[in-house]
Amino acid sequence: MAETRREYTEKDIVHLEGVAHVRRRPGMYVGGTDLKALHHLVYEVVDNSVDEALAERASLIEVILHEDGAVTVNDDGAGIPVGAHQSGISTLELVMTKIGAGGKFDSKAYSVSGGLHGVGVSAVNALSSWLVAQVRRNDQLWEQRYERGVAVSEVEAIRELEPGEMTGTAITFMPDAEIFPDILFDYQTLVQRCREIAFLVSGLTLTVRDERVHPFPEEVTFYFEGGLRSFVRYINRNRRILHDIVYAERELTFNEDDPAKAYVVGVEVAFQYTDASTTTEIAFANTINTPDGGSHLTGARSAITRTINNYARKAGLLKDRDANFSSSDTLEGLTAIVSIKHPDPQFESQTKVKLMNPEVQGAVSSVLGEVFGEFLEMNTREARRIVDKCMLSKRARDAASKARDLVRNSRGNLLENTTLPGKLADCSSSNPAETELYIVEGDSAGGSAKQGRDRHFQAILPLRGKILNTERARLDKILDNNEVRSLIAALGVGVGEDFDMAKLRYHTIIIMTDADVDGAHISTLLLTFFFRYMTPLIQNGHLYMAQPPLYRIEHKKNIRYVYNEAQRDQVLFDLKGEKVTLQRYKGLGEMNPEQLWETTMNPENRRLLQVTIEDLATADHTFDMLMGASVPPRKRFIQTHAKRVRNLDI
Repeated sequence: MAETRREYTEKDIVHLEGVAHVRRRPGMYVGGTDLKALHHLVYEVVDNSVDEALAERASLIEVILHEDGAVTVNDDGAGIPVGAHQSGISTLELVMTKIGAGGKFDSKAYSVSGGLHGVGVSAVNALSSWLVAQVRRNDQLWEQRYERGVAVSEVEAIRELEPGEMTGTAITFMPDAEIFPDILFDYQTLVQRCREIAFLVSGLTLTVRDERVHPFPEEVTFYFEGGLRSFVRYINRNRRILHDIVYAERELTFNEDDPAKAYVVGVEVAFQYTDASTTTEIAFANTINTPDGGSHLTGARSAITRTINNYARKAGLLKDRDANFSSSDTLEGLTAIVSIKHPDPQFESQTKVKLMNPEVQGAVSSVLGEVFGEFLEMNTREARRIVDKCMLSKRARDAASKARDLVRNSRGNLLENTTLPGKLADCSSSNPAETELYIVEGDSAGGSAKQGRDRHFQAILPLRGKILNTERARLDKILDNNEVRSLIAALGVGVGEDFDMAKLRYHTIIIMTDADVDGAHISTLLLTFFFRYMTPLIQNGHLYMAQPPLYRIEHKKNIRYVYNEAQRDQVLFDLKGEKVTLQRYKGLGEMNPEQLWETTMNPENRRLLQVTIEDLATADHTFDMLMGASVPPRKRFIQTHAKRVRNLDI
């Protein structure tokens, strides 16, 4: 019998007004409802204050986390206009409640800004259970309150400004628990973002204060005169540098022949080579971090590669028979920060992860190429170090290519062989979206995991011992390591120039190690490898850490699993005077397959921590410090955080 199609009529057409649409589809405006989206609310408001600083109307921004869970963003800018708008309501209410309303659609009030579509603060308002806007302007303190994006009071002048009190805007809001399952802001995440902004906007003071900390609030203030040079210096502070920072800042005018269409693009770049084998690239457009890069980063890369090749040819360091350096050769060991300011930036989405303006690529390439070329000509000793670094990278790349070919030719199609290296026990499903790969420490735990798993969608890859520290090795040496080769083969995405996300065989990758020092070390080695050589897996949310229980508590044939000492103590306190059996799991291998499934592998009961990268610069520094060759910074870190590590809730 043929299926009857449901009728499609005028009644099926739903019209949602701006605020209702934001609440129905928060992912379109802030990227979702997870913790990353929660913090994006703060970024949207902070970006408005940064725009005031870029317009040279503000020099101070404060971010305050309140005890009740709300957050305030305060600046000393001009203050949002509060007078009546031609639409019939106050300008403040218009800006705060109407999607598409703002002062950044032309270049009169803001020649450069991060928010151009009138979406940010009104979307924040719509996704907050309540929001209060206070504006210091026209010698008065004005206030209006909103609930879920709708004004519930008029714009009122509540007092006169005190003598010397600065103008500005303060936005206080409480994220809506109906939208966000977790509304706990992370202090360090906000600190990292504000540090970035302070680097990008020289002379701007940013303060982050956490009033949830007792008895004294935690507070940090950032102020940098050096701009991007300070940023590069901060990232490379524990690395051996090869030369002084190369810095370029220019303004380029487009459409000069047509005054009505003419506009100016500001380009600022700072970069420096180190002896590291990794690359750190961070790109910004109007102070907005664009983690997926875009035209500005592409322009920087092409200019660096072209300039080095031109210099090496001219200086005779590359012979006629030698091939040019590739982009991967010239990027190894590079720390580069690219920042552009554009009156009309085109982003890939509202969350602004990638810059799309095509003319920016040529602008950045031109400015950087000119300055870098002059630097190499004027600093021949440093230029030789850079070229030698590229030559070493080229040789390593050639060796890595041969190693990859050797893996292919000697092993064939590894993924179709049941005797895969590393003893991979594959799952029966071939649908990557539903399959999981558990990376397990040792044969003992691997045996339990293989027996306890759901064979339909869970694959097990036991690793023997500790993998190579990939922070200190080049790719050719990494590919000589059997455990790393097993991991690469199992995932199917390749590595280096061969990396292809479309070939990922498991969309959920879970690191499962013992809850002890060795297990933590193995986890760190694996995380280092994923961060340095398979970053897109983390950025796309595929990597997780399993959270096995630490204790098994049995009482009158009732069994409870607890995951830290605090939970253990609470259970034992509740059962005070009762006879209990307490078992401490020293390793995953101590669990029988049924226990491992029930506590750590069963999707209905298990605890997983998703691995994310909130701040690339901080993550880069942390891996460099913990896994790099320099001992003093690692020693200081361990001494500082020793107590925290001992009490870590694994």
